[in-house]
Amino acid sequence: MIRKDMSPPPVKKPRRGRPPGVPEASQSRRNLIRAGLEHLTEKGYSSVGVDEILKTAKVPKGSFYHHFRNKADFGLALIAAYDTYFAGLLDQAFLDEDRSPLERLGLFTMMAEEGMARHGFRRGCLVGNLGQEMGALPDDFRGALMDVLETWQKRTAQLFRDAQARGELSGAHDPDALAEVFWIGWEGAILRAKLELRPDPLRRFTKTFVRLFETQTPK
Repeated sequence: MIRKDMSPPPVKKPRRGRPPGVPEASQSRRNLIRAGLEHLTEKGYSSVGVDEILKTAKVPKGSFYHHFRNKADFGLALIAAYDTYFAGLLDQAFLDEDRSPLERLGLFTMMAEEGMARHGFRRGCLVGNLGQEMGALPDDFRGALMDVLETWQKRTAQLFRDAQARGELSGAHDPDALAEVFWIGWEGAILRAKLELRPDPLRRFTKTFVRLFETQTPK
C-alpha cells in the first residue's frame, strides 16, 4: 500500500547497528532525502541550510558530499524523490478501477488533504514551493519542475479521458488543457491552505472544479 505522506517507508531498527541488508551509504542517503523533504516542503529551499538538514538526518557533513556535489544537486535529488512518491499517490487514486473517474479525483484530493492535515497544514507541495522560489534557484531546477508537472498532468488528462468515455465529463473539454488548469488551480489551493493552516481552500477548489463533471456529454 502506498503511504499517504511524503516520507519513505520506515525501516525497522535492530537493537544495534544499521538495518540488516541496508548498506550504510544507502541508509545515510535515505535519511538525507527524508530530512530534505520534511524541511523543504515546510520552509522552502532558500530558507534551509545544509547544516540544518544534516542535524535532522543525523548524518555527518562528509556523508552529504559523498552523495551530493552541492546543495543544488541535493535539491534536484529531492525533486526526483518527491516525484516518485507523488506519482505513486496519483496512481493509487487514478487507477482505482472500482471507482468512477470523478470518484478517483475526489479520492486524490481527500488523500492530499489528509497528508497536509497530518502536519498541521504547515507543509505544502515541494514542486509548488520551489516554483514560488524559482527566481532564486539554479536554472536547471526549472526544467526539472516542469517535467514533473507535465507527468502529473498526463496522468490527470488520462483520467479526464476516462471520464469522457463514461459520460461523466463533456466531450467539449480538451483533457490536456483541463489537466493543466487543474494543476494550476490545485497548486494555488495548496499554497492558500498552507497560508491559512486549514483545509478550506482545498475543499473550495475541489467543489468548484468538479462542477465541470456535472455537464454530461450530450446524447
